[in-house]
Amino acid sequence: MMDAAELSAYAYSYPHKSSYGPLQPPIRIADAWSGGDVSNLSLYIHIPFCEMRCGFCNLFTRSQPEEDLVERYLDTLLTQMKVVRASVPKASFAQFAVGGGTPTFLEAGQLERLFEAIETNTGQQVSRMPTSVETSPTTATIDRLAILAHFGVQRISLGVQSFSEAETRLFGRPQNPRDVHSAIETIRQAGAFDLNLDLIYGHPEQSRESWQYSLQQALQHEPEELYLYPLYIRPQTGLAKAGLAATQHRSDLYREARDLLTVSGYEQISLRCFRRPQDQKPTVYACQRDGMIGLGCGARSYTRKLHYATRFAVTQPSVHAILREWTEQTERDFEFATHGLWLSEDEQIRRYVILSLLQAEGLSRRELAAQFPDFSLESLEGLDELRNRGWLTTDDDREVLTPLGLEHSDEVGPMLYSPTVRDRLREFTALHAQGAPA
Repeated sequence: MMDAAELSAYAYSYPHKSSYGPLQPPIRIADAWSGGDVSNLSLYIHIPFCEMRCGFCNLFTRSQPEEDLVERYLDTLLTQMKVVRASVPKASFAQFAVGGGTPTFLEAGQLERLFEAIETNTGQQVSRMPTSVETSPTTATIDRLAILAHFGVQRISLGVQSFSEAETRLFGRPQNPRDVHSAIETIRQAGAFDLNLDLIYGHPEQSRESWQYSLQQALQHEPEELYLYPLYIRPQTGLAKAGLAATQHRSDLYREARDLLTVSGYEQISLRCFRRPQDQKPTVYACQRDGMIGLGCGARSYTRKLHYATRFAVTQPSVHAILREWTEQTERDFEFATHGLWLSEDEQIRRYVILSLLQAEGLSRRELAAQFPDFSLESLEGLDELRNRGWLTTDDDREVLTPLGLEHSDEVGPMLYSPTVRDRLREFTALHAQGAPA
């Protein structure tokens, strides 16, 4: 059985989509959402294209796609958008994000077409939703940013990774720091965006001094938010193929960053997220409680009982094959979910507990009881071990990770995974090591 250390990674949700499998028979989207609360959903749109494939990346994305593939993809995405809207006509969204890949790989005209379709099919103005769009230094151009500003996008997330040119080469993402600074200035001038900067740490050749330098360079721009990602070497990524091994000095670099950002006025929201308190935005959406509709090849959707998505792959040939099949789907095809995972009540509880604990504010026992009145938290295996390690403490109504527990967040989640999900992840890992889609 895979242990928590083997499963450690950045997981956006539980269960991870690599645990999904074919749904037999396929499930009508309308039936999947029938009877559930669709008044407070998250909308996610996936653009699986980028200008380069970073050495650490294991996301579902294709670098340097052909122009006709991008155009076909956008056409297909807008078709899916209409079909899903008809399937879940009462869906209302509390937040919205466009990720990838690099969404701003799309040209300005394509971005405009996408956002117009979003407003038409949701019946909601983008400017009235907390909205986030990911970008890169080379695609954060004036014309693209003008489209985002026009539609009222609130947050821009810029993938920087490092302000050291030597380090970005080590990470398999060569870029000139001058271009990064220029892109940030362009973003600041283009609109009143909240700016998030992504940085990465943990390469064996990354020094304490170079990490401090990147942090200081980022802080000069006074970003409203920073996400700090520990480096993991995943199968089929460029760094894995180069034979790079995981490093143990991630924890030291993490503590350096945590302490620096804390004294610089940032509040720690989770292991990765640091945000200035004055820039906190109220939201009524809770990821552990509310559902999400994902659109695009590679996007995931969550109802309370069913999680579904397209097949997942990392290698470029497999990604390309899945994309090609996806762009050939008909309107009727998009009425069904064909790949996913049914969540038993046990899995629903684990999801709620895990996603709550991974936030610095922790898990509210009162809110958990409101969601699952017949469940006793003491019955969940793994919690005692978290307490014994000094990773979890009780603070009045809340179960909260200690500073040491936050540092080990990527092991906390896997310690609470179900045996079924662990088995599915082990099967995926064996298949994925050969480069096959799953």
